[in-house]
Amino acid sequence: MGRLGARPSLRVERYGLRMKPGTDFEIVNPQDDPRYKETWGGYYRIAKRKGVTRALAQTEVRTRTTLIGAMLVQMGEADAMLCGTVGSYADHLKYVRTVIGHKPGVSTLAAMQLVILPERQLFICDTHVNTDPTAEQVAEMTMLAAEEVRRFGIEPSVALLSHSNFGSSDAASAHKMRDALGMIRARSPNFPVDGEMQGDVALSHAVLAEIFPDSDLTREANLLIMPNMDAANITYNVVRTVSGGGVAIGAILLGAAKPVHILTPAATVRRIVNMSALVVVDAVSAA
Repeated sequence: MGRLGARPSLRVERYGLRMKPGTDFEIVNPQDDPRYKETWGGYYRIAKRKGVTRALAQTEVRTRTTLIGAMLVQMGEADAMLCGTVGSYADHLKYVRTVIGHKPGVSTLAAMQLVILPERQLFICDTHVNTDPTAEQVAEMTMLAAEEVRRFGIEPSVALLSHSNFGSSDAASAHKMRDALGMIRARSPNFPVDGEMQGDVALSHAVLAEIFPDSDLTREANLLIMPNMDAANITYNVVRTVSGGGVAIGAILLGAAKPVHILTPAATVRRIVNMSALVVVDAVSAA
């Protein structure tokens, strides 16, 4: 989806691309698209109890491309959506929450990043959605994240991270991760998870075996569940920056009812291409 600007065919030619407007992609011009009335009307029906008036619905559907894309997906006019390269993550997430909503039986959305390093893959959750998740949210995002890791053909080994190890702290954040562990094990007793634990313990099985030889994890963690957004976002950006040749994929939105992912303004062309492939697979799986 894109806005009509200065003749998109000229832009395609300028970048040496072989795709053709109308054949390989569709251009949506909010100013005169025949679906405009149906789209703003649908948005109004969804959001009228959330402070959205008819006039605001009409205005937003003309000007908010993420809202337009989300409505096209919801209406079946599009199979999937990528957004987020301009503006704040929260602004895009607002429209996804309102229009797309959660998968059946799911009450938590979360954002997960993948960093492919020379000798390992690291999945980090939740970098953008839940500022300070509850134990229940941590448990649910862990299950969602592990399911997504398996879709990459990787068996998850999950660490619930904290500043403390296995009950050594009475801080609220440590209690939260311990409570989440109990919830996960109650739902799925054989789930490959342990915590709360510090980052070095999670990433080195030798250290884990020394600190806590009775751990359920038999190898180093590849899925790191953080106690809050600060920890997740800081960890992700540090790992991505110092990894050298590492490849970043994300942000992968977990828990949404439709194939939708929200990128960030820092997304490179390579990451956009990788996420495009991922969302296509999502759309095919959902069909």
